[in-house]
Amino acid sequence: MAPQRNTGAGAEAELPEYAGHYRLESCLGSGGMGVVHLARSTSGMKLAVKVVHAEFARDAEFRGRFRQEVAAARKVSGAFTASVVDADSDAERPWMATLFIPGPTLSEHVKRNGAMSPGQLRRLMAGLAEALRDIHRVGVVHRDLKPSNVLLAEDGPKVIDFGISRPKDSELRTETGKLIGTPPFMAPEQFRRPREVGPAADVFALGSVMVHAATGRGPFDSDSPYVVAYQVVHDEPDLTGVPETLAPLVMRCLAKEPEDRPTPDELMRELRSVAASYDTQAFIPAQRTEDTPEPGSVSGAGSASEYASESESGSMPEPEPEPRLVKPEPRPPTRRRGRWAAVGAGALGLAALVTLASVQLLGGEDGDSPARRGEGTPRTASAGVGLWETTASPGKGTPQCAYGAGKLLCGQTGLVFALDPSDGRLLWRRAVAGARAGQPVVSGGLVQPALDRSRRLEALDPRSGKAGWQRDLPSYSGLRAAGGMLLLTGADGSVTGVDGASGDTRWNRRITGHKVPYFVSFASDPLAYATTTSDDGASTLVTAVDPDTGDVRWDKRLKGALEAVGTAGGSVFLVAVDAVYGDASTVVRYDPDDGSVRRVALTVPLEQAQGTVRGNLVYLTGSGGSLVAVDMAAQEQRWRLETGVSRGSAPVADGRHVYLTAPDGRLVAVDAADGELLGQTSPRLDTNSEQVAGTLPAPVIADGHVYASGPDGTVFSVPAQKPSAW
Repeated sequence: MAPQRNTGAGAEAELPEYAGHYRLESCLGSGGMGVVHLARSTSGMKLAVKVVHAEFARDAEFRGRFRQEVAAARKVSGAFTASVVDADSDAERPWMATLFIPGPTLSEHVKRNGAMSPGQLRRLMAGLAEALRDIHRVGVVHRDLKPSNVLLAEDGPKVIDFGISRPKDSELRTETGKLIGTPPFMAPEQFRRPREVGPAADVFALGSVMVHAATGRGPFDSDSPYVVAYQVVHDEPDLTGVPETLAPLVMRCLAKEPEDRPTPDELMRELRSVAASYDTQAFIPAQRTEDTPEPGSVSGAGSASEYASESESGSMPEPEPEPRLVKPEPRPPTRRRGRWAAVGAGALGLAALVTLASVQLLGGEDGDSPARRGEGTPRTASAGVGLWETTASPGKGTPQCAYGAGKLLCGQTGLVFALDPSDGRLLWRRAVAGARAGQPVVSGGLVQPALDRSRRLEALDPRSGKAGWQRDLPSYSGLRAAGGMLLLTGADGSVTGVDGASGDTRWNRRITGHKVPYFVSFASDPLAYATTTSDDGASTLVTAVDPDTGDVRWDKRLKGALEAVGTAGGSVFLVAVDAVYGDASTVVRYDPDDGSVRRVALTVPLEQAQGTVRGNLVYLTGSGGSLVAVDMAAQEQRWRLETGVSRGSAPVADGRHVYLTAPDGRLVAVDAADGELLGQTSPRLDTNSEQVAGTLPAPVIADGHVYASGPDGTVFSVPAQKPSAW
């Protein structure tokens, strides 16, 4: 793909083809701080990726604010924001990737459709109050809530663009004489006492946003930002057009003094009293595709501002610190407004994109050394559990582990280590150049680290962690272990089979029908599978390849855009996804022996579905927190649970239970028979780390135990039979 052209003001002539691992496909919008692209991960997940302009990347103050923003964003719940998938603040051009959220901003919706109805307004206000509650309870103040920073998703409004937010205890303070925000939606204290801005400023902004949603204008309006600033501080708001049932509550939000405004919890209680006046149907806005974005608009990573160029910022959500496992009520969506730039000479432009999340790259580790400074010493996990937890390398993000060669093998960026699964002892640890935070696998009797498209493959002895073999290779874009082989996909589409035991090339060929095949493989299945969807999304070619020889065992073109999620009993299980938004709508079972195809529709589509297969049962998780069981033998959806875990891991199952990992490090167990929540462990957040996991590790089941890990670097073990004791 040719590099993207950027037509934004002050932007570079050419933009990179990739940001980290993510291929940039099209430009969603451009602003003063950077360009936001529609992108895809290697697995095909749609993302919004913001790439910072080079002029800001060279600014030391910007990078400092950028790292500060990561610390704030990691605290914020992903349920009400566009969840951060990956980021790098230390890159030559800093970038941040979030989930792509199809849906307009509140500003776009008002421009297109006019003012909202009273019922829509109540649901919008409740959804924003709920979002602010979660943002504030982890100590973060947004400071720039406005219609362009609210996305109207199907499941409710999402608050984005945390570019000028900060924790209340932040060391980066607003400089004297520099105001940060957007005038029509700034609280009086942001003009009078910018160093003392707290959560109440976001409640004032919520009131202004509601006036815009109800009338198409703000409570204070003028062509001059200076006049607006005066009105915010001294004049009463104009609520003409706001429904009578909501006007008193909106007026309280717009109180001049912070202490006179309601808290988000008080807002939600008040809104319940007027809920009976309106219908309870969720507001679902008209969707837009990435092929037809609104001018200057973005989904996911934040909106390219329609205001002046300085006000662009990005979004950086993060796992819920106080998760709930309940069936959530539908929340309202939103739109956006505006024509005011964040004011303040030059400071705004710098502060605005502070919102990008960052993943700090890790330095090398010392050789094969065991634990240092007490690291890796197992300890009792928690009262009532009686098993172990170990932190091999704290401060380096969430370990991703797999079971192999009788050991628990784990990877962090630049690091691979092995634990004794019986007691959590650190057996060895080795620095591996090019290793990313992914699950190592055992292939050919050796440990194969998860590599970052490095040209140097390195296999490790599972007994000691010492190098078994090393080999330099041409550049490749895909790597998959299947059986005793490593399958490398080149940028030209050719596939090379490398023996996992020796590092020798066994074969090289192209796979007919697949321009650039990326493989998946599954435990206990000797084959590797490639899927390629037709350009119109109407069909998918599924090909099974023998990894030892590269021979095609079978291929089949099936209806729909399909992704493989598992195999069992000789059959392949896939999910049919929407070609535009990627939502999973149907589970498909294909039996190559008799050519039969079975399809079971989901009652409600799942966003960004991940799955596992056990027998005839398929378990799927969605990014919004849904967990679904589909019985392909009975051809029905058996149950559905709303876990409250936003952007959880892929599920795993042992027959009795289904397990998944939450972004905050919780391990969740659900009854496989009826979908009842059985237990969960405590969160394991690391408040001192600047790392955001690009992919959450699925739990590992072995020998009656479940192994999982958290953002604080902990790997832990719990009994599979007793989730209620966790």
